[in-house]
Amino acid sequence: MSSDHKHIIDGLKQQDRLTQKLVFEQYGAKFLPIILRYVKNEEDAKDVCVQGFYKVFTKIGSYNGGGSFEGWMKRIIINEALMYLRKYKSINLSIEESKVDVKYEIDYDSLMDYRSLLKLLDLLPTGYRTVFSLYVLEGFKHREIAEQLGISINTSKSQLILARKRLQEIIKKKHKNNIA
Repeated sequence: MSSDHKHIIDGLKQQDRLTQKLVFEQYGAKFLPIILRYVKNEEDAKDVCVQGFYKVFTKIGSYNGGGSFEGWMKRIIINEALMYLRKYKSINLSIEESKVDVKYEIDYDSLMDYRSLLKLLDLLPTGYRTVFSLYVLEGFKHREIAEQLGISINTSKSQLILARKRLQEIIKKKHKNNIA
């Protein structure tokens, strides 16, 4: 851990308001777009961001220095967004097994830039978008996603497959419309 991070963590542990403000200003703008992947309303996303930082500040004692400090905060922020979804949004994560029989693999990097992908994700239902974002963009494992959302691992896998299938359909449709 760098001496800068140690100084910041020590300040947070002492509940130093200036350090808290510095951390919020430094990372808030970075984490808000991540929250917006899950919470579509910007005002709600800002509230989730503030609540997430409150948890960072009150749970700083549990940070043991293992792994990056930013990664630790990011996980708290994402968990806060998921808690918001569970509390205020109905995420339809039930599916029929018969609909999940084809594997879809899309090389998103070669198809589009990151911003275009995020715009396409906005077109997905909340459940698809949430699982896809957690797995593809955040690097969570299906076990972690299942635990966070209170679903089975198979449901997480199915949601990812269906999200990829829907994205492929959207991409094909956009490509077809651009050719015509």
